[in-house]
Amino acid sequence: MTTKYFAILTNQGAAKLTNATALGRQLKLTQMAVGDANGALPTPDAAQTALINQKRIAPLNTLTLDPGNASQIIAEQVIPETEGGFWIREIGLYDDEGTLVAVANCPETYKPQMQEGSGRTQIVRMLLAVSSPSSVTLTIDPAVVLATRKYVDDKVIEVKAYADGLLANHLAAANPHPQYVKVADIAYYTPIGVPVPYPAAVPPGGWMLCNGATFDKAAWPGLAAVYPSGVLPDLRGEFIRGWDNARGVDSARVLLTAQGDAIRNLTGSIPCVAPFGFEQHVSGAFYGMGMTNGGGSSATQDSGYAIGLNASLAVPTAAENRPRNIAFNYIVRAA
Repeated sequence: MTTKYFAILTNQGAAKLTNATALGRQLKLTQMAVGDANGALPTPDAAQTALINQKRIAPLNTLTLDPGNASQIIAEQVIPETEGGFWIREIGLYDDEGTLVAVANCPETYKPQMQEGSGRTQIVRMLLAVSSPSSVTLTIDPAVVLATRKYVDDKVIEVKAYADGLLANHLAAANPHPQYVKVADIAYYTPIGVPVPYPAAVPPGGWMLCNGATFDKAAWPGLAAVYPSGVLPDLRGEFIRGWDNARGVDSARVLLTAQGDAIRNLTGSIPCVAPFGFEQHVSGAFYGMGMTNGGGSSATQDSGYAIGLNASLAVPTAAENRPRNIAFNYIVRAA
């Protein structure tokens, strides 16, 4: 049985393909046209330079190798449901210079318009045998073409496979984020001997408590370089203060020296002569108190009155001077 539907290169298309192959270039296919051939099924003619009666021309969507025939290419175009109102009996492929490169006929099909009450997306496909498929390429403007469902599905599968591969490689990598410090290496980025607040009673391996203990300088030379005395500072219950270093705020200090607690001096005064009952009008840290012998109200009267000082009447007090704080264990990296 003779072939009724087929596609052929036009004379101009064959010449261009031969020239492109010889020069190592590519023939760029850009558009596909469809027509109704004036109502009769046409026979493709290599001498054609245009379709018999073109109804539509638009960019190609895809141009691929036929997976079942390596010497055959598949050109595809999607006609949206918003366009139609004509029969399709002939198909043409054009290159980037507007030359009709290939022509084909196809089974008659009517492409309706939405206004006619029946709209559909039409896929037009041309299979074309060429001697050198690698010499044919597709040039499209992706902003003005549509994608077929199969094309999208294939790309989704392709992208998913790529993403799955990236994730698998990421999970399998020993160090997938070389730009970040690994948890196991954090300690090595802390200088030896720097006190670090630690929330547990026992320090991790390679670390020592800042408890005033003596350490082996030969065994821990790095630690000995910053604590040449071979004794760790005892930071239990202590606050660390920045070394003055000639600033003049806490002068005459040497590194690693301890400093006892102190407060600013508190001063006050009591009048030497006052009327009876002046002790009842004190304020702040002062308070009125009785005395067994004499007092401010009388020089000789037993059980007289005086002025006392008690800071707890004005502020929180304790057996030490301290700011608000949270207890941590100070530790140092030994090596």
